[in-house]
Amino acid sequence: MITDHQKTTDELKGLVVGGKVKALLPTAMTLTQMDKLNTLKGLSGAEFTKQYHSDQAEAHEDAVDLFKRYGEEGDNPDLKAWAQATRPALVHHLQMAKDLNK
Repeated sequence: MITDHQKTTDELKGLVVGGKVKALLPTAMTLTQMDKLNTLKGLSGAEFTKQYHSDQAEAHEDAVDLFKRYGEEGDNPDLKAWAQATRPALVHHLQMAKDLNK
């Protein structure tokens, strides 16, 4: 999963740096991301595991939905194609995240 995430990050950065996508690349985590990280830092053992698994499933559900919508309705052809090509891996990651909860 980490390898896939690094690959998609590099691909997206390439679209932005290459001028095919007009966007600012983030330089820090969002407040929501920081809150989730801080929550995890305060947990241990089974509580940590349960929260981490839940966070992973939720994040991947959101990502699959976003990539599906943009892949179908997006207005930038390069980004739309990238979203369509990337979504199957996200669907697989979502299933992996759901399997963590079993």
